[in-house]
Amino acid sequence: MTATEHTPQPAGERPGESPSATPPAAVTPVPGLGFLREPGKLFALSLTVLRAVFRRPFQFREFIEQFWFIASVTILPAALVSIPFGAVIALQVGSLTSQISAQSFTGAASVLVNIQQASPLIVALLISGAAGSAICADLGSRTIREELDAMEVMGVSPVQRLVVPRVLATVCVAVLLNGMVSVVGTLGGYFFNVVLQDGTPGAYLASFSALAQLPDLYISEIKALVFGFIAGIVASYRGLNPRGGPKGVGDAVNQSVVITFLLLFFVNMVLTGIYLQLVPPKGV
Repeated sequence: MTATEHTPQPAGERPGESPSATPPAAVTPVPGLGFLREPGKLFALSLTVLRAVFRRPFQFREFIEQFWFIASVTILPAALVSIPFGAVIALQVGSLTSQISAQSFTGAASVLVNIQQASPLIVALLISGAAGSAICADLGSRTIREELDAMEVMGVSPVQRLVVPRVLATVCVAVLLNGMVSVVGTLGGYFFNVVLQDGTPGAYLASFSALAQLPDLYISEIKALVFGFIAGIVASYRGLNPRGGPKGVGDAVNQSVVITFLLLFFVNMVLTGIYLQLVPPKGV
């Protein structure tokens, strides 16, 4: 064999590698855990937003603009929706209490259901449907136009510049709007109970203190705060991660609303269960 000839390499081996060398094994993902990827990214965005809230500079002008926009598109629908909600609750509770001869507790039961359950859900659903969809569409259009990539190139954090003011605005509007919805719903229930069911106005008002207590208002505001945060985070996350160009932005808006609705009802069940375990009913 001459010096210019080379020994043929076995199939599958590169020149210069020893026959015993084996390529590293490929890392295979754990089956069944792929569905946790999206919730993990959503949770990571939530932590990033919470940390960015305390960083400076705070985008105060952006916060005011988003606060005004969200409030302007949700105040009137929330007031209009809370009236029939309060009426239905008052009529149903009034019919039930009349069957068991407990008409004097109609006001207390109606207000309790309206403040604890109806008001936070009404606020959250309206914010998610009206404001959350607008936030998702705005961020999604910025993403497909590569505006967020340009901000990152310039050293500006899109989360701190755009997401934080929007999430804080949804939280503040939800907390403030919850009080208005509670009042309007209670007045609507009072009117329909007194006018349509011949209830006693004095008994309706005097029974507020029979079952209701101050922690009921606390849990209502806590729910509104949590629901507003969830609506803002989900809308921002889907807006930051659209797929498929302009059509993907529309799909992301629909997905944000549906995901928010599912999370709201699940979180509402958890918070209600925790509250009923920690706070004893009045008189116990």
